Amino acid sequence: MYVTISNEHKDQAFYEQTTETISHLRPIRAACGKHVFREGDKVDRIYVVVSGAVKLTRLLEDGRRQIIAFGFPGDMVGFPSHGRHHTDCEALTTVQLEPYQFSSLESGTGDPVLHKAFVQAALREIAAMQDHFVMLGRKSASEKVASFLETMAQRLGEPVGNYRQFPLSMSRADIADFLGLTTETVSRTISLFRKSQVIALDGAHTVVVLRPDALHAIANRDRG
Repeated sequence: MYVTISNEHKDQAFYEQTTETISHLRPIRAACGKHVFREGDKVDRIYVVVSGAVKLTRLLEDGRRQIIAFGFPGDMVGFPSHGRHHTDCEALTTVQLEPYQFSSLESGTGDPVLHKAFVQAALREIAAMQDHFVMLGRKSASEKVASFLETMAQRLGEPVGNYRQFPLSMSRADIADFLGLTTETVSRTISLFRKSQVIALDGAHTVVVLRPDALHAIANRDRG
């Protein structure tokens, strides 16, 4: 979404630096609303999200904000463009991240398992970014929101009885800026899904998927 490494693909090497060629860096914590890095900062390290969530954003020339990605546990964030960060990275919740020296990963002089995972993460990011472009350009508002909720359920969902629920750590405005919609459209669409009993809300920040097949059908509606 685009996120890089799902929990199924996490490698222990992300959390255990096992060779002397990779500097032992302390995990960092950032409170909700704090920046981990900013667009234009020089890249000397990249980060794996250990707990919590972050958002990666860019400010357009006309002042509008575009959220490029969300990062969840297991995701690697901070890939450089010409040696610098090309997005801001802001904590959506209290977040813990594991930093790694980018120079060791880039050169391949560090742990080969970690380097391989880094390359795979970069390739997944490219593929996910392409999927995101397709969604922005070809899907309707309801399809976009359904696709987003379905992906969140797959990434973060936990079984609760016969259903699955997941935390919605970002605001409706964040979702809108990620999907290229207005906040009002996102809120209205989520309300419609709730009224049609496709989902339920447990407070403002927990979604329960009641009818996953219906959510999937909306997300992948044949538009002919």
